[in-house]
Amino acid sequence: MPDQQAIDDLKATLRREALARRDALPPEVRSAAAQTIATRPFPVAVPPGAIVSGFMPMKSEINPLSLMRTFAEAGAALALPAVAGKGRPLIMRAYAFSEPLASGVWGIREPRADAPEVFPDILLVPMLAFDRHGHRIGYGAGYYDMTIAALRAKKPVVAVGIAYAAQEIAEVPTTPRDARLDLVLTENEVMDFRVT
Repeated sequence: MPDQQAIDDLKATLRREALARRDALPPEVRSAAAQTIATRPFPVAVPPGAIVSGFMPMKSEINPLSLMRTFAEAGAALALPAVAGKGRPLIMRAYAFSEPLASGVWGIREPRADAPEVFPDILLVPMLAFDRHGHRIGYGAGYYDMTIAALRAKKPVVAVGIAYAAQEIAEVPTTPRDARLDLVLTENEVMDFRVT
């Protein structure tokens, strides 16, 4: 069993490689991938009033806004994450496309502090890399692992990673604190890990 430092070092290497691969994708490929995911039938029922939390993309991340707009048009309520502080889960705050956003940590746009906190039914999760077991590599701060664990302690939530197919790797090294995704959506396929 590798020790924590060895896992952290391996993740750091995989993170750098994954970021380089993602950054190398041409903008038109990234845009087409996001549209493909947004227009394909979503693999989970999203009844009117369900709360779907997305994210504001940064740099070359896949853009979930078209998918979020599809959810809103179908009657879902939207939310976006706000950073509550280092070592703490994200706060999911209610959001609608017409509302102004504040600039949060790393300049990521997030709802204002007076937007109500909500507890999503579906959580769209950004990532740098993923494998076919539902494991992901994020940016290293653990925000989404903590957030998924905190939400799952309150209610059932479906954690859905969205990414480019090029972000898939053979295996993500994991620790007990790493939260497993329920699904991963790429432009090529839907991967469902709920029954495995």
